[in-house]
Amino acid sequence: MLKTPDHQVAGHEAGVGKLGPLVDDSGRFYKPLQGDQRGSEEVAFYESFSSNTNIPEQIRKFFPVYYGTKVMKASTGSDHPHIVLQDLTSASPNPSVMDIKIGSRTWGPEASDAYIAKCLKKDRESTSTPLGFRISGLQVYTGEESGFYKPDRDYMRKTGLDDVKLILRNFVSSNPSSETGQGPGPDCSLVSYVYGGPNGILAQLVELKTWFEDQTMYHFHACSLLFMFDQRLTLEGARSNAVVKLIDFAHVTDGNGVIDHNFLGGLCSLIKFISNIVAEANDHTGTNGEVEV
Repeated sequence: MLKTPDHQVAGHEAGVGKLGPLVDDSGRFYKPLQGDQRGSEEVAFYESFSSNTNIPEQIRKFFPVYYGTKVMKASTGSDHPHIVLQDLTSASPNPSVMDIKIGSRTWGPEASDAYIAKCLKKDRESTSTPLGFRISGLQVYTGEESGFYKPDRDYMRKTGLDDVKLILRNFVSSNPSSETGQGPGPDCSLVSYVYGGPNGILAQLVELKTWFEDQTMYHFHACSLLFMFDQRLTLEGARSNAVVKLIDFAHVTDGNGVIDHNFLGGLCSLIKFISNIVAEANDHTGTNGEVEV
């Protein structure tokens, strides 16, 4: 039984006559191939990555499981080729999710002038150019009664430098808010479980950073990091179940022996922001959730 994803926070959404991703009950995610070369290039990346014996096993966990491609009934009702992937949120009924596009430049070397101009405008109007990343979407589960805090896409598109820290704090708070300077602000009640600790998001980002400091096989243009955790499991187990995944590979190119400084720079910038939030929480609570970066 195919349906639209319940927990999608960014990207193309399926709708009436509108091509978008679908999921099934077996934990698989069906992403329609884009009609131009981006679709075939994303398939080529997954095929290359899956068979590349130079990828360390501990790095593969950061990528969705790839099951190949399939021509199937799309959200538009017509047959269309799809990439079949792991549904990253299928194991959690109420996941908190954040999508962060990495890099100060979000186009590949073969992009047309028109596409570069489009991306450059978006990068400059967001935090991509000044910070090396932008937050594309967010949902935070706040409880059975209140449900999800999920800012609309217009709000996310308009967020600037002053909003980034608020959004990152909202992700680990029981009282997220779009308002700045109102009341005590987000409580960051889950910061030590989600961002901090030996298995938290910060530790995972540092592990990724170590790989990106050396890997020269791929350049990940316009890719995103997806953060996920389940609030209920975190509170019950008092430990991190947070997961970091890389997604969206339509613009990956051959690294040609050169480090991907565009992605690495954005990743380092994001690590700095999250490290500061963890450090501030430690100052208030006296706990030790720091990770060496």
